[in-house]
Amino acid sequence: MLVRTLRCPNLTIVEERPPVDVDEVDLEFIEMIKKAGGPNIQSCYQCGTCSGSCPAGARTNYLVRGIIRKALLGLKNEVITAPELWYCTTCYMCTDRCPQDVKPTDVIKAIRNVAVAEGHMLKSHQDTAKKVMESGHAVPLDKDTWSELRKKSGLEPLPPNGSSSPKVAQEIRKIAKKSGFDKLIGYTEEPPAAEKKEK
Repeated sequence: MLVRTLRCPNLTIVEERPPVDVDEVDLEFIEMIKKAGGPNIQSCYQCGTCSGSCPAGARTNYLVRGIIRKALLGLKNEVITAPELWYCTTCYMCTDRCPQDVKPTDVIKAIRNVAVAEGHMLKSHQDTAKKVMESGHAVPLDKDTWSELRKKSGLEPLPPNGSSSPKVAQEIRKIAKKSGFDKLIGYTEEPPAAEKKEK
């Protein structure tokens, strides 16, 4: 085991990590990332500007530089299964500051695309995607609670988003089914309530 020691002002954390298995190196991983939306990944020379400017990295163990480095080494499984891959908020701070025009945010999104295609996604993201499939919006409003409050505020009973029209959710489900996205997130369409009663 490799031991990495992290030093904080009043705390030392020792974390055991297994050594890298060179048999697990996937040299085609870089090409997958390039095709999935991160064509500039090989321009990275590990200066650390991305990690140094990352607001998520300041509060978590997320290191943009570390993920890109592992990807460049072909450590596909380690990268696509890492929970911290999903910590990026896509603020584009790293992209704005990258001296090599790597576009780190696009690289992270491309790696996420590869991860999802191979069945790796955080449950919270799956749940959000399922909400979009069900209602047409990631945060559907409870119509009974919010419509009256919106009316009193001089607004339409429902906001102008997917949750105001069942047709939007139907179209999203059609697209998801054709693209296979429904299978990636584990979504199975429930039959309409009328069909359930007939059974």
